[in-house]
Order: sequence, then C-alpha cells, then structure tokens
Amino acid sequence: MATIPLTVSGAERLQAELQRLKHVERPAVINAIAEARAQGDLSENAEYDAARERQGFIEGRIAELDGTLSNAQLIEPSTIDADGRIVFGATVEIEDVESAVKVTYQIVGDVEADIRANLISVSSPVARALIGKYEGDVVEVKAPSGSREYEIISIKYL
Repeated sequence: MATIPLTVSGAERLQAELQRLKHVERPAVINAIAEARAQGDLSENAEYDAARERQGFIEGRIAELDGTLSNAQLIEPSTIDADGRIVFGATVEIEDVESAVKVTYQIVGDVEADIRANLISVSSPVARALIGKYEGDVVEVKAPSGSREYEIISIKYL
C-alpha cells in the first residue's frame, strides 16, 4: 500500500478517534449485544440487529484507521523549507477576485480533509491550483461549478 500523507495534527485526530472507538465504542456495543442476546429469540430482536450492525461499522472504521495510520507519512508544515511557495500542510488565505470574499484553508491529506474546518484535500481542485504558487499570485480554479479566480493573500506554515 502506498504512503498516505498526513499532517501531524491530522494524525493526532485520527489516533484520538481510533482510541475512542477501541476503548469506548467497542465495549459499549459489545454490552448492547450481550443485553439484546439476553432477551431471548434473536430472529425478531431489532436491538440485537442494530447492535450487530453498529459493531460492523465500528470494526470497519477501526481497521480503516489502523491501515491509514500504519501507512502514514507524517508531515510537519512548520519544518518545511518551502521558500514561500504553497506546499502540503500550508495554511493559505485567498480572496475571490470577483466577490472579494476571503477564506483561509489548510491543505491536508485526503483522509483528514474537512471543509467545515477549512481543511481541504491536496487532491481538490482548489489545492491543486494553489500548490507551488506564491503570495500575490492569482490562480484560476477549474471546479465543477465553473472557473473562479483567487488571489493568494498570505501563506503560513503552522
């Protein structure tokens, strides 16, 4: 399996989720299965079916996180000598040329991307357009919703 780029903070968040799943969620679902099993006939026991389904989800997510973390290539943005360019892990403030709306994104790995937290995937159209550019550059982003131009206001390596 190929290495998976992750920021150090992203890896910490995934590790925390893994620990919660293993030490809180897994024991809780095992108890729920035992309680449902104690009620008798399993063929018509909705609680048992729901608990087994939840167990399958938890075990699948644990396996996924274990695989991701074991193949992770941790990247600490503050230690990268990028010479002012936008690279993986950089936090970038951009301004929409047309609407003058400013937004700040951090470019992260696919598995840690979360648009609500302004963490965009390195493989997203916006990040692909920004990689390698400098402060003050204007980039054109070709997204499914159409082309947009953004000016790069600032670049930080936090």
